[in-house]
Amino acid sequence: MLTVKGTYSKAIRHVLILLVGLAMLYPVLWLLSSSFKPNQAIFTDNGLWSHTFTFDNYKNGWKGFQGVSFSRFFGNSALISILCVLGNIVTCSLAAYAFARLDFKLKKVWFALMLVTIMLPYHVTLVPQYIIFSKLGWINTFAPLILPKWLAHDSFFILLMVQFIRGIPRELDESATIDGCGQGKLYLRIILPLLTPALISTAIFTFIWTWDDFFSQMIYISDIKLFTVQLGIRALYDPSGSSDWGALLAISVLSLLPITLIFLMFQRYFLEGIATTGLK
Repeated sequence: MLTVKGTYSKAIRHVLILLVGLAMLYPVLWLLSSSFKPNQAIFTDNGLWSHTFTFDNYKNGWKGFQGVSFSRFFGNSALISILCVLGNIVTCSLAAYAFARLDFKLKKVWFALMLVTIMLPYHVTLVPQYIIFSKLGWINTFAPLILPKWLAHDSFFILLMVQFIRGIPRELDESATIDGCGQGKLYLRIILPLLTPALISTAIFTFIWTWDDFFSQMIYISDIKLFTVQLGIRALYDPSGSSDWGALLAISVLSLLPITLIFLMFQRYFLEGIATTGLK
């Protein structure tokens, strides 16, 4: 009897989880189905399934506007995202190695200051950053979006890697030192390979956050040829109400593909990095 009750409770739990999952996925499913509907049917046909399918939305959306297609916007977003990923992987891992393994003056103070920056909202530092980049003549370039990542700008990822490195036995460092490894070789040959799960987690987070970023790109970029996917989608929207909603929704669907594929390809390493970061 207990077994039957347990089976029923499990079945009810799974059904509830499935219903909640469908409710969360409904906006994405609506977006996908609406991208294949004619403009006149998008807001009149409330069902997910439509009897009229068209691919014209994708063709019209990909053409872009003012003579610049979305292939240019996707290329810009990919370039910025890849360079930001490389920057965070290199500089954040170096900073994390220094905090986790090296001894230097005021180490605890610098680490505490680094942690404090996590609590600062981005909008607080935006104005001084904008002034600096403006004086350097880097407004309307990719530099303000990429350069901070190459200066260990994201303290969250430094903390993530510090916790991971602290879980690596120091006996490995001592053995490598006995074999003649200096700090550089110790970092490259011992720490970095073992840090792979945390590096992949950093890469996935950085790529998703950079790809989806709209605010920073809107602040620093105004040239249409430098537009990213997010700025391109915003440019398709017409506040007067005459927007090509089918094209806008179609490009929105395409903009989700890169981050979805990245997560699906590396989700095993991503989950491993998150799960093992807090272990000692």
